[in-house]
Amino acid sequence: MVRNISIFDTTLRDGEQVPGAKLNMKEKLEVATQLKHLGVDFIEAGFPSSSTGDFQAVKEIATKVGNSEDVVITALARAVKSDIDAVYESIKYAKNPLIHIVLGTSDIHVEKKFGKSKDEILSKGVEAVKYAKTLLPDVQYSTEDASRSDFEYLWNTIEAVVKAGATIINIPDTVGFAEPEEFGHLIYRINQRLINLNDQVILSVHCHNDLGMATANTLAAIKNGADKVECTINGIGERAGNTSLEEVAMAIKTKPSIYKAETKIVTKEIMKTSKLVSNLMGIEVQPNKAITGENAFAHSSGIHQDGLLKSRDAYEIISPKDIGLDDMELVLTARSGRHAVKSALQRIGFGSLTDDQFTVIFDDFLEIADQKKEVYSHDLYTIVARHHKNLADQHCFYELVDLQVISNNQFPSASVKVKKGDQIFNQSSSGTGPVDALYTALMEISGLDISLHEYRITSISRGKEALGKVKLQVEFADELFTVQAADEDIMKASALAFMNAINMAIVKQLQEANIQQLG
Repeated sequence: MVRNISIFDTTLRDGEQVPGAKLNMKEKLEVATQLKHLGVDFIEAGFPSSSTGDFQAVKEIATKVGNSEDVVITALARAVKSDIDAVYESIKYAKNPLIHIVLGTSDIHVEKKFGKSKDEILSKGVEAVKYAKTLLPDVQYSTEDASRSDFEYLWNTIEAVVKAGATIINIPDTVGFAEPEEFGHLIYRINQRLINLNDQVILSVHCHNDLGMATANTLAAIKNGADKVECTINGIGERAGNTSLEEVAMAIKTKPSIYKAETKIVTKEIMKTSKLVSNLMGIEVQPNKAITGENAFAHSSGIHQDGLLKSRDAYEIISPKDIGLDDMELVLTARSGRHAVKSALQRIGFGSLTDDQFTVIFDDFLEIADQKKEVYSHDLYTIVARHHKNLADQHCFYELVDLQVISNNQFPSASVKVKKGDQIFNQSSSGTGPVDALYTALMEISGLDISLHEYRITSISRGKEALGKVKLQVEFADELFTVQAADEDIMKASALAFMNAINMAIVKQLQEANIQQLG
């Protein structure tokens, strides 16, 4: 029998606790709306008692996102009346509201954090649930630091709050202390007792990633009876973060025979959601992160590229299209093999090269690849043009000569000098900011209508002379291109990246005009 696993997203509560990740009301609403499109079952919209702003944001989400039966809106409360009141008053506008109460059960929390006896804390939790039940029928109770709690006391707490009316019991591995076999066994024991106590109560887990095992612990819990899991987009959250929603969803989808479960997650919305959260919170996704990292579906090794071109399943267990990407990315570098280069040449219209012609071109490719971190389609076009003088428009690509960028509050502007073959072009433009002015000037020179979808800066070295990498996603003629460039001057890196985008767009024009002619 296939079980449905409910996904509880806490990006807007636990995820927002990351330093510097605070969102305003409009941004929170935008994320919540996208989470609904993603298909999550629960949205934890915030911690209403923490501030007036958070209360208003939760209320807005409850009203505008929680206006249908297909998503539960909840918010966090400590086991005190004022917190519970704040949650109720902010979420009561949703069609399906839920009060979420948290209280510690480990000796560390009971004795050191609260300075009370176990009986006092247990009674406090029971009274909190009883009060919450007078406001709403659905109440979740989280036994904070459950993985470090004495089992019998943990169970006594669960039994007491269920009898008081809790409809969901959540078992948190609050500090990421558990490991999968241990945590799975804990959930199994609780699940067996909970079924006998009240089989209508949902068993849930909330895992942190301090030892890098949040996703593994969550999946172990699913195998041992948990029907609901708490996650965040990109795995963000306190300290090392929470269980990554996309990792759990794709593990369940990829391994149905293991988990015998499914979720309601619309996986094609994963990348869109990941990028939205990353951009709004200003938190970069680790490049090699599973599922949503920029390298998750990028291949540069010649061995891997050759295998993928022969059969996708040689090195891909998930289709990029399943998570909302256009396709895998074969990155041409000095490690790329002949098969990958030949495939890239075919994509830009050079599919009829003889073996001798290709050998010469491949040797030139390796020479350029040793000088550049990444080789683009316009680089390949230029290589082919060296050996075929009758190739149309062989001097059609732009090269940056110089630039000047002025950044101020009144009139950000940029002046650029570029060349195309023997021609020199100069252009000055203003914009809403220095990058906008720079890209406007470059587009005016090229005459191309290129839409910028994503602009990202990262540092790839240390110190005052650190290299800054600019990565862009642009759209031209209904096709998305990803390009990048690096330089000590971040504005120069920005210009070089956009020049790569312009030149890739020109290659597309050449393809569509069918003007490549080899002699």
